[in-house]
Amino acid sequence: MAETLIRGADYLITMDDTRRELAGADLLLRDGVIAEIGQGLRTSGEIVEAKGCVVTPGLVNTHHHLYQSMTRAVPGAQDALLFGWLQRLYPIWARMGPEHMFTSAQIGLAELALSGCSLSSDHLYLYPNGVRLEDTIHAAAELGLRFHPTRGSMSIGESDGGLPPDALVEREAAILEDCIRVVDAFHDPAEGSMCRVGLAPCSPFSVSRELMRDTALLARDKGVMLHTHLAENAEDVAYSLEKFGCRPGEYAESLGWLGDDVWHAHCVQLDGAEIDLFARTGTGVAHCPCSNCRLGSGIAPVRAMLDAGVPLGLGVDGSASNDSGNLAAEARQAMLLQRVARGADAMSPRAALEMATRGGADVLGRPDCGRLMPGKRADVAIWDVSGVHSAGSWDPAALLLAGPTAVRDLFVEGRQVVRDGRVTTIDLAAQVARQKELAKGLAE
Repeated sequence: MAETLIRGADYLITMDDTRRELAGADLLLRDGVIAEIGQGLRTSGEIVEAKGCVVTPGLVNTHHHLYQSMTRAVPGAQDALLFGWLQRLYPIWARMGPEHMFTSAQIGLAELALSGCSLSSDHLYLYPNGVRLEDTIHAAAELGLRFHPTRGSMSIGESDGGLPPDALVEREAAILEDCIRVVDAFHDPAEGSMCRVGLAPCSPFSVSRELMRDTALLARDKGVMLHTHLAENAEDVAYSLEKFGCRPGEYAESLGWLGDDVWHAHCVQLDGAEIDLFARTGTGVAHCPCSNCRLGSGIAPVRAMLDAGVPLGLGVDGSASNDSGNLAAEARQAMLLQRVARGADAMSPRAALEMATRGGADVLGRPDCGRLMPGKRADVAIWDVSGVHSAGSWDPAALLLAGPTAVRDLFVEGRQVVRDGRVTTIDLAAQVARQKELAKGLAE
C-alpha cells in the first residue's frame, strides 16, 4: 500500500459536510484516497511535514480553454468585447495543430497545478489541422491532473450567419460521430476516475438548435455531462432575443439543457427568473470572474445564485481572455467582485474557497473530490503561510484575504504533482520554451 502522511498542519480546512477546521492536524493518504484525519497519526510511508502550512482540498476548475494559453495578450484582442475578441483570434487558432493543443494544455494545466488545482475541466471546441480531443487528454495524463475534457463543437460559420469562420466549423454528423468515439474511448465513470468526457457545443451563436438538442440526447444516452457558454454578456442576450425570440435560460430549457448533468459557463446576465429556473433544476454554473472583467462582460449575480441554491463553481476560462490561469487568484477575485456589487459582507473568504473546492467538484458531478474526508480522493493542496504573503495575518485559514496564491505542495490521487513549488511530473521549463516557439510560429 502506498501511503503518505501529511503531518502537523497548522490548520486543516476539510470542506466536509460540517465544514470542520482542525488545528495541528495530520492527514493520511493511502492508495489514492484519504484514509484518516486526526492527530498523532503514523505511517511506514513518506512523511510530509506541514508545520507552518494550511491544508485544503485541491481546487477545482470548472471552465477553461487550455489551447488559449498559446495566445495570451494578443494585440488587437486586448481591449475588445467578446464578439470582436473572437473575430480577432479565430484566424490565429485556425492555424493550430495537434502539437499546439498538447503543449498549450500541458502549460495551462501546470499553471493551474501551481495554484492548487487538482481537477480541471476543459472546453475544446475547434479542431483544425488534425486536432483531436485526445491531444489534451494525453497532456493531462502525463502531468497527472484529474481531467474533465469536453468535446466541443462549432457548426454554423460566417456564410450561414454564425460568428466563426467557415474553416473552423464541422459537419454536425461528423461532430456527433466523434462525440461517440471519444466518450467510448476515454470516459471513465468510476469513482476516482482521472478522466471523464463531457459534450459541449460551443455556444448558441455557433451551433444549430438541432445540434444542441441532438447533443443533449446523445449525452444522456451515454451518461455523460453537458456544457456550453450561456448569457455571457449583453451581446449574447441580444443575440438570443433576436434569433430565438427568448432569453438564454429559456432557450436552454427548450432544448433540454437544464438539470444536474448540465453546467453552463459565465451566466453573467441571468435574470431572476432564470436563476430560479437553474436552482429548481439543479443546473450548474461555472463562474469566471477575471475573464468577465477582462472582456467587460459584467459582474455575475453570484450571491443571488448561491442564495437561490444554484450549484456554483469557479473557472479561470481561457488564457486569451484571462491571460492567467491561477485558480486561487480567481477565487479571490470572485469574492471581491461580489463585495463591489453587494457590499463587504456579500462573500466571505471561506465561502469563496468553498466555491473553488467542494462547490466546483459538485458542479462537475464529483462528490468524491473537493473535500477532505476519509474515503474521498487524495487531492490535497498545502499552502505555506509562514512567509511574507501571510505575515501578520490573524486568521491563516482566510487564505483569500492574506495568503499565497501558489501552493507549496499538491497531491492528486495521492501522487505528488507539485513539491516545494515545482512541478514534479514533467520538464516544465522545456515545455515553456517549446510553447514560446510554437506561439512565435503562429504570429509569423
